[in-house]
Amino acid sequence: MTGGSTDNSPRPNETAHEQTNVWKAARAELAGLPDGNMNIAWEAVDRHTHSGQGDAVALIWLGKNGERREIRYGELARLSDQFANALERLGIGKGERVCALTGRIPELFVTALGTLKAGAVFCPLFSAFGPEPIKVRLAKSQARVLVTTATLYERKVRSLREDLPDLRQVLLTDVTEAGPGTGSFHDLLAAESDRRALPKTRPDDMALLHFTSGTTGTPKGAIHVHEAVIAHRLTGRLALDLRPGDIYWCTADPGWVTGVSYGIIAPLTNGVTLVVDEAEFDARRWYRILAQERVNIWYTAPTAIRMLMKIGSEAARGHDLSALRFMASVGEPLNPEGVLWGQTVFGQPFHDTWWQTETGAIMIANHGAHPVRPGSMGRPLPGIEAAIVRRRSDGPLEPLGPDEIGELVLRVGWPSLFRGYLNDAARYQACFADGWYLSGDLATQDTDGYFWFLGRSDDVIKTSGHLIGPFEVESALLEHPAVAEVGMIGKPDPFAGDIIKVFVALKSGYTASDALRKELLGFARTRLGPAVAPRELEFVADLPKTRSGKIMRRLLRARELGLPLGDLSTLEGQQSPDND
Repeated sequence: MTGGSTDNSPRPNETAHEQTNVWKAARAELAGLPDGNMNIAWEAVDRHTHSGQGDAVALIWLGKNGERREIRYGELARLSDQFANALERLGIGKGERVCALTGRIPELFVTALGTLKAGAVFCPLFSAFGPEPIKVRLAKSQARVLVTTATLYERKVRSLREDLPDLRQVLLTDVTEAGPGTGSFHDLLAAESDRRALPKTRPDDMALLHFTSGTTGTPKGAIHVHEAVIAHRLTGRLALDLRPGDIYWCTADPGWVTGVSYGIIAPLTNGVTLVVDEAEFDARRWYRILAQERVNIWYTAPTAIRMLMKIGSEAARGHDLSALRFMASVGEPLNPEGVLWGQTVFGQPFHDTWWQTETGAIMIANHGAHPVRPGSMGRPLPGIEAAIVRRRSDGPLEPLGPDEIGELVLRVGWPSLFRGYLNDAARYQACFADGWYLSGDLATQDTDGYFWFLGRSDDVIKTSGHLIGPFEVESALLEHPAVAEVGMIGKPDPFAGDIIKVFVALKSGYTASDALRKELLGFARTRLGPAVAPRELEFVADLPKTRSGKIMRRLLRARELGLPLGDLSTLEGQQSPDND
């Protein structure tokens, strides 16, 4: 770590002056609006049309039934103007919430951009949510408008309407004749002008609302403002190497923050062509898309990478993937095996990135300016000051030295930092101390400035006096050829405090048995040593994961110990009984 401090505060990786200059320069690169106004949608689409790039392809949409549609920047600008005008006609005012419950369809982009142009707040929802988590989020957000499909409405929303008095209008994207209480999205647009006056939103006006679930309590609505676009655009370039004209594919679900920050805003503000695939994961389809669309930049999740690894590298054979210039991962830490597998199959590594819903944009990454260290989070991006600290109840944060385990914190000052939890000021204030944002993630930093993730503070356990994070244990077991996925928990023990138990999903071709269990425990013991190695191992068909691909270790622990399961709304595959 460089730039040592002489006071009792965490040591920065760059000076405050350097940090300020980075964001000042990034702000100057935006087109901006009169009177100091700023609008995410304007920077994403209209600035390109005004500079003569309206005919450039913004989206390549691939339907799940084989459809292919190209939408140019100019068309996207006009459609979003129409939607903004429609919202105004519906009486939706500045700061009011517009929710989208859809898959990866073109109407999602029109909704997001049009909402932002109108000065309203865009709030994405997972299309796989069941009725209860949908009701909670619509109610907490006080949503005025919901954009969804006829099928999702009938299965998940119609029965909720009496409990949602704030919801004025539901717009269906795939009908021409809407029923009672709903309207046709496309009919509404067709009645509006495709021209609109410049947005009059301020940089600190609320723009985005992302719900994120903790281990306990109800979902939190993280608030982001229009000036977040400064960080979206710059980090897209620095961490993902986005360049105008690139073909870029972000596989994230649109209901997750990555699906907005790096599935809509970062690529469009950088003038790239965004591939949007409506279908769910299918390895052969994915390889075909990479080859046929000549994808240059690919941003995906460790879960997807592990699924590709599980299927085997032979699925990639016969596909021309030479256009791929940069591959990155997001969602949870990428194990070293995934990084190295990318090198073997694609001739280049996956570059892991770290950020949170609350940070709004990528903070730490294995970006192209530095060598990739497999298993590392990478190094802070320019403009980001990060440190490892220990919280003390009786004083300021205590800075820690190289390789010491502590909490990862970030110096407040970047544009995409969230500005609050909706209607929960106390919860928001608890995220900060001494001018730092407290991430809740435990990590270390080595002498070269690379950060290494250990786990969420509530995932890390102490066993026989040793503090153990799930990442190193899970990574060791993933080296075994039989193992597809691993989840680690701490299990109470009267002598050790906690013992380590792991849940293992096997690759196809391997069968669970006592002999394999003993083999895997011995394999882990050899690599980790007796103090760190798991004592118990249970085979499972699949591990519980969020829709964004994060292993839900607290759910594994709750099931093991008979504890309350808590909020399950973001659990992958968590659906209502009538949802197929």
